[in-house]
Amino acid sequence: MTEPVYLSKEGRLKLEAELRRLKFEERPKLVKEIKRAMELGDLTENAEYHAAKEAQRHLEGKIAELEDKLSRVRTIDADKIPGDKVYLFAKVLVKDIKDGEEIEYTIVPPDEVDVDNDIISVKSPIGTALLGKSEGDTVEIPIPAGRVTYEILKISRK
Repeated sequence: MTEPVYLSKEGRLKLEAELRRLKFEERPKLVKEIKRAMELGDLTENAEYHAAKEAQRHLEGKIAELEDKLSRVRTIDADKIPGDKVYLFAKVLVKDIKDGEEIEYTIVPPDEVDVDNDIISVKSPIGTALLGKSEGDTVEIPIPAGRVTYEILKISRK
């Protein structure tokens, strides 16, 4: 059996919207491109046809991947997760012990990551280290650049 995919309701809706877009907007465009390219004649030397067919293979692979993922989605209600410790969908305000810098991370499933906005995966080194910890705890985290030590200042819900 394959692994479940845990998402928020918003994350599931985003994947469903992407699947609909690929199936009902992108797929028909490619079918038209292929038909138009076929009308140009000899398919053995028709670069437009071969490019469109390659794009179609890529698109169908992406559609199959999204359908598989959506078939395994388990939607998590963030409001039902306890707020006393770091769990999925927690916002965690931490302070770097070394330089005093404060950072707020939001812990999410891997498919909902947005690193530019400090929304990190529960499976990332920082997400994994913070998981299950409480306010006031100090956590030493191995990261690619070395080690960082954070104090957890505040935990809230997403």
